[in-house]
Amino acid sequence: MSGNGLLKMKELAEASGVSAGTIKHYLREGLLGEGSDIVKTSRNMAWYPPEYVERIKLIKQLQEERFMPLKVIKSMLDEDPQRTRALVELEDRILERALAGERARVSAAELKRRYDIPQTVLDRLRELEVLAPNSRGYGPSDVEIVAAISRFRAGGYDERIGFTVYDTLRYKRALEQLVKEEVAILLDRLAGELDPDSAVDLIGRGLEPLGELMAALHQKALVAELQHQRAARV
Repeated sequence: MSGNGLLKMKELAEASGVSAGTIKHYLREGLLGEGSDIVKTSRNMAWYPPEYVERIKLIKQLQEERFMPLKVIKSMLDEDPQRTRALVELEDRILERALAGERARVSAAELKRRYDIPQTVLDRLRELEVLAPNSRGYGPSDVEIVAAISRFRAGGYDERIGFTVYDTLRYKRALEQLVKEEVAILLDRLAGELDPDSAVDLIGRGLEPLGELMAALHQKALVAELQHQRAARV
């Protein structure tokens, strides 16, 4: 490292964990800025600012973990590099908290003991990716889904009157689009405004009222649709 903190290419590669060849590619693509802060001492020798280390790590993370094209990464970094870093940190923290809640597992045998659901139904739900068990069993979300379906079946919602596991896909598809919009809004409004831990806590506090809001909106929409269909027949 030079006396003013600048780094040689070899040092930059070691500090960032990214090869010199990849860094040079980032430079050619303009991902590290205009290069005005690079100090060239000869045709083949240059010194680079230490700030490049974190930026290079971020670019590599966006490439490898989010499969983002370099053009998209460049656009995000050119617009607001600090916000891009805040978005990544918040995404990571939300996912970390969500995955931590899914680590507990219930074995297949225990699940069948708790809920009276045929194995064929469980297998089909897995094929439809409604359930996602692993070798250790079912996660908490899977267990809640099975419990809900068990209550449906106990109430008479079963194959005898035409209800099958495929009915769950209607809700799965609708929720996937809703959650996609929800995540985009949360990240847009919280990234950079709150530290990641505070943002995750805020999201956690919203889960219960969100469930209540969804149930109430569903009830209102159901009533409105029934009234609409009755009026259409008059």
